[in-house]
Amino acid sequence: MFKIDDYIAHYNKNIQATHPLSSHLEDVSEKAGEFASKIGLKEYGEIIGLLHDIGKASDEFTKYIKSAEGLIDSDADDYVDAGKMKGKVDHSSAGAQLIYQNIPQKEKRDFLLIAETLSLCIASHHSGMIDCISPEGKDSYSKRMLKNEIKTHVNEVIARLDEEKREHITKRLKSEDFSLNLIKRFNGLRTDNDSKETLAFKCGLLVRFLFSCLIDADRLNTADFEVPDAAKLRNNVKYNNWPELKDRFENNLMDFRPVGINAVRNNISQKCYEFSNRPTGLYQLTVPTGGGKTLASLRFALHHANKHSLERIIYVVPYTTIIDQNADVIRKIIETEIDKGFIVLEHHSNLMPENETARQKVLSENWDAPIVMTTNVQVLETLFGSGTRGARRMHQLAKAVIIFDEIQNLPIRCVHMFNTAVNFLINNCGSTVVLCTATQPLLDRIEPVQRALDIKAEQQMVSNAAELFSELKRVNVYDRTKRGGWSDDEIVELVGRQLSKASSVLIVVNTKRSSKQLYQKCKQSLGVDTFHLSTNMCPAHRMDTLNKVKELLPNSPVVCVSTQLIEAGVDISFGSVIRCLAGFDSIMQAAGRCNRNNEIQSLGDVIIVNPKEENLDKLPEINEAKRQAERVLREFKEYPEQFDNDLLSLKVIELYYRYYFYDRKDDMCYPVDHKSKLGLDDDLFNLLSLNGRSVKEFRRINKGHLPEIPLRQAFMSAAKSFKAIDSNTRGIVVPYGREGKMLIGKLCSEFKADQLYKYLREAQRYSVNIFHDKLGKMLTNDIIHEVQKETEIYHLDERYYCDDFGLSDDAVNEMEFLMSD
Repeated sequence: MFKIDDYIAHYNKNIQATHPLSSHLEDVSEKAGEFASKIGLKEYGEIIGLLHDIGKASDEFTKYIKSAEGLIDSDADDYVDAGKMKGKVDHSSAGAQLIYQNIPQKEKRDFLLIAETLSLCIASHHSGMIDCISPEGKDSYSKRMLKNEIKTHVNEVIARLDEEKREHITKRLKSEDFSLNLIKRFNGLRTDNDSKETLAFKCGLLVRFLFSCLIDADRLNTADFEVPDAAKLRNNVKYNNWPELKDRFENNLMDFRPVGINAVRNNISQKCYEFSNRPTGLYQLTVPTGGGKTLASLRFALHHANKHSLERIIYVVPYTTIIDQNADVIRKIIETEIDKGFIVLEHHSNLMPENETARQKVLSENWDAPIVMTTNVQVLETLFGSGTRGARRMHQLAKAVIIFDEIQNLPIRCVHMFNTAVNFLINNCGSTVVLCTATQPLLDRIEPVQRALDIKAEQQMVSNAAELFSELKRVNVYDRTKRGGWSDDEIVELVGRQLSKASSVLIVVNTKRSSKQLYQKCKQSLGVDTFHLSTNMCPAHRMDTLNKVKELLPNSPVVCVSTQLIEAGVDISFGSVIRCLAGFDSIMQAAGRCNRNNEIQSLGDVIIVNPKEENLDKLPEINEAKRQAERVLREFKEYPEQFDNDLLSLKVIELYYRYYFYDRKDDMCYPVDHKSKLGLDDDLFNLLSLNGRSVKEFRRINKGHLPEIPLRQAFMSAAKSFKAIDSNTRGIVVPYGREGKMLIGKLCSEFKADQLYKYLREAQRYSVNIFHDKLGKMLTNDIIHEVQKETEIYHLDERYYCDDFGLSDDAVNEMEFLMSD
């Protein structure tokens, strides 16, 4: 690729080997092209892959890497102080400028769009996507493209290219067909319903998709050089074929007896199977809780992926609890001993820092599996988050079946961005998206209509939802809210009364503090087996607790106090449920944990109470949902016949969402204010589309002139302001049980990256998410420790993990710890 000598892309100290730059560029080009080919953009993936690191052929970078790796003596003339130069040697601008200078953009404005798209990907491949027009009104993109050649070395590295390769690159870039083909793809984003804002937003998503192809290809090729054995742990899209996996699923159904409530579940599953022949697109699966939608939707997905030759199934849930349970169920059906661990991938939390080191990039997760179980947080971070860690996974959302289970838990502020991204994925990436829940939010009835989903009757996988709700009715819901609210002691007394009637009671609360307090009071007062569930417990701990509860049910008296994590898809059944007042979606989901399998001849009791000792000041989403639920309860009391005299009717949930969505309509575009990281009032939909406020500031600074560049999004500013639910958290590995402690020991002692990669996948089940400010305090107080230097992967001191509550702010095992020495 180069005239005389090759250059260094990376150096591996362990094997004392250099990674030739030409090999790296050509391999990344091939892989990025392969990823981009999923949506017909192969040649564009290839060109950005080929040019992304071409700046490493400069003398400055060569001196830097050789000095840093000890390849030249410190007394040599070309030795430099690599420590001082770290992060200051620009090797990502040269490839970007080469594209910018060679695509004939001056004559045709559309060609400038292509130049900006491709060069933006390369310029951003270390930092995350940069702003085009920043909120301060600066043209950050053009500034980068016009950066002095002395600093970018673009002419130097072009001169070092082999003449044949240089001619091939420049001829390709200058070809009108090369630009016109990508222009057609941008034009293909437009639909009749699009506004200028939604079209610009989708243009940004297309750029991020290409960026994702480059980032993942680069990281994988680097990882394979750094740790060749790690490549063996990857599937590289060489999965078991869908016919075999769907046959395994169908064979499992042969043991399923469609009797009683299972007959209804079997009917739902059959309808999903029959629906799998439909074209790729957007569908809804509206099924009452307990209707078996998890396996029914998976059945649809397996057959649908097989029919349309899709790459993977991504199952997205709101809480990690559901991943634990569903992954275990699916593994038992789908995986064999031979392919165990290679079919179903769980991705619970981010154990890695956002700004990854070279070593950390080897260990990061890119969803390379046929069935991926992950959360709303991880998918939203993939679409909109900052940096490169999440963005590298975006291309995996193409040619996929993406099932959003319990879609009602989508953060309200993400609705406009989510809907537009879903339209992009189904219309431009060949994917199918399924929205599953018993309580469908009104994503098709929002304003402006251009940001709504288009959902018609024929897109309903099960058409008789109202009949199903009647058929699967297993509980009565009672409103027992009262003026002044319920004290904890009164709630415990209510639990005692329900125990005498139903033998098992689930109490669902809104905060971890409430769950802990009520658990302690119930355990002290009721004299029965009492359990606690919250996100302070790692997934393995929660699963063990749920299994213990299931062993006692339905024959032994048992009480379980849980946060809302138990509501979404957890397959467990109590005789009675007490739900602290929250949104009606939460109330209906909690009701799905009562008499789930129709074990009780009469209907089970679901009782709504309003606790006076619960503080929701720091949970505005739940507080607002609670306020709208109170409004619906008042109307129900006054006109019960309008809701078929049933608090679980579809009419109730539709009214709740009408109120909730109307009152929150201004929040759906993800507003940010001057107190945010952005430092001004704006919204993320605007920043990622036309970026009007930033452009207005540009015009003010530049005497009324508009920016010349077609893409004006403030990608980096928006991404840094974006937080999905608890996405500003990091996972830490906790010493739960013998397995958790052993796993921490392995992480601390294992230096082979391939084994460390394997252990990190296992560690997903032994991790707890904590906020970054708390992470810093725990580090300062020696409560968490780095498993190894320079990994920034942390584990918890075992004194701070409790068998009852999980993660604790105070030492709970002090005596045990001291006596064990």
